[in-house]
Amino acid sequence: MLRHARELLAVRSPLDAELIVSEILGSWWGRRVPGGDVEEIIGEALVDHAAGVGTPAALALLTGMAYLGTPRQAAKAERAALALMERGVARPGWADRVGMVVPEECHVSRDVYGDQDSIICTYTYGGRDRHALVVLVDRNRAGAVQGMAQGGVYGGVQGAVLHAGGGGPAPTRSLEPPAAAEGRTRPPAGGMVRDAWVSSQVDRLLDHCRREGRSNPLMRFEQLDPRDTRAVLQRALDFTDDTPDPPVNEKFGAYHAFVRARVSSLPPGGRLPQPPVYGRDRRAEIAIRFLASDEAEDLSDRSAAGRCVDRIIDYGCAHDFGRPLRVSPIKCEMFLLDWLPRKVLLSPTEQEAVPHVLAAWVRWAGRRTGLPEEGVRATLDAVWDATAKFAEAYRDPSAFGLDRDLVARLLPDGELEALPRRAFALPFLSGRHRLSGRHGSIDLATLDPADPADRRILLEFEHPGATEAHLDAHERLAGRLWNGDPPQLWETAQAMLDVGFERHEILHRLMDVIDGCAGDPAELRRALGVLRHSAPPE
Repeated sequence: MLRHARELLAVRSPLDAELIVSEILGSWWGRRVPGGDVEEIIGEALVDHAAGVGTPAALALLTGMAYLGTPRQAAKAERAALALMERGVARPGWADRVGMVVPEECHVSRDVYGDQDSIICTYTYGGRDRHALVVLVDRNRAGAVQGMAQGGVYGGVQGAVLHAGGGGPAPTRSLEPPAAAEGRTRPPAGGMVRDAWVSSQVDRLLDHCRREGRSNPLMRFEQLDPRDTRAVLQRALDFTDDTPDPPVNEKFGAYHAFVRARVSSLPPGGRLPQPPVYGRDRRAEIAIRFLASDEAEDLSDRSAAGRCVDRIIDYGCAHDFGRPLRVSPIKCEMFLLDWLPRKVLLSPTEQEAVPHVLAAWVRWAGRRTGLPEEGVRATLDAVWDATAKFAEAYRDPSAFGLDRDLVARLLPDGELEALPRRAFALPFLSGRHRLSGRHGSIDLATLDPADPADRRILLEFEHPGATEAHLDAHERLAGRLWNGDPPQLWETAQAMLDVGFERHEILHRLMDVIDGCAGDPAELRRALGVLRHSAPPE
């Protein structure tokens, strides 16, 4: 890294220097290391190493890290840089201007669907070296990340191989603005930063965006309040930072430190949009209005249509930052080909109806939100293109030979994604069990695994002769796996299965971790992160 830092001695512009330092800091961004924070283990160690080397390149790197590093890195780098200067180490010519940027204006180039915003912020160093930072904020992928964790594969009930993810549904607090507010100049809250870049051709960039906003009916270009821009970008960047393996551009890490510093230089005091809340009654009202509309008139199976539109509304509230009325080609494809196949147990009639209900919803919601006709047509084209793939993407458990009644017992909430982890927790759902200490026996097929009392009997059948304390530990684990709490629990089990651990050993290791964390959620997540990287069994 210090060899890379030698480039800092050849540049004259503080902008070029900051981009080089950001690239160095980005070489470890997003990595996870067992037992600590990568920014401390690698970043702070780099500060110590540069301080010990004491060359002009090391001082240049420390100068940049004092501006672009984390608060701990910046403080250490500043102290180390001062010490080197006192020893007479030469400073780079740009050192006095590094970080001395002044924000100018903020703009947004966005599509009318609400899928993505390209937020453009312009800066100068006291009137010189004008440049633009462009940050891509994506809301489709962020919504998907919000509602799932990375999954794996487990051979579940009756030997069927089912793909599964980790997390449960995201919070259902709505962020959907009223239809009349679609012309706002404040970007909606939510989303994640997926890419960023810097341009010195500021006027050319802005002129291109203005022309596109005027000529393309599916694009808008607007000026933003820098205070609100800071609030939106800060939240989106935090979302990216908090997401394991975020779906960012492969070069985003090189800009991450630069983006965070530039966002912090914008004026504070901005407000994120205050969204309305879509509770159960309001969602039901939307569904009723849709089903009574002209667009829904040709839907033949009204019962199936009602259930399908409930899914569409729930998806928009829980997985699209509370925007149930928003429609776009990408959102509809993700709903049909990603979310439904992973999350929802559909009946055969619902599987047949859902593409037609979605197409009617696109026409109805597009009209209500003022989506241009070109946007409605493009979204309908995407729906029909996805319909041909939906039959392949949606894997009904019955197609794997699974008994539908058995699946229904494991999925009383219809959350298809939960099937593998619940089957892993409670694999014995049939047979007869002689009641311990009591007369008679019970048919396991009559038990409800969602009921804690019945779940206890299922666990007694699987672990004959176990002590009450041992059954209590199994019951705590089974309850957490049933609810997906936390998502990392099932992710860890899958990772251990993938490297060859047996189910029995996985259960006992998970129970030890849960009992050892004494109800501390943060400590439990940390301990699971360590466990999932356990060495494979010999």
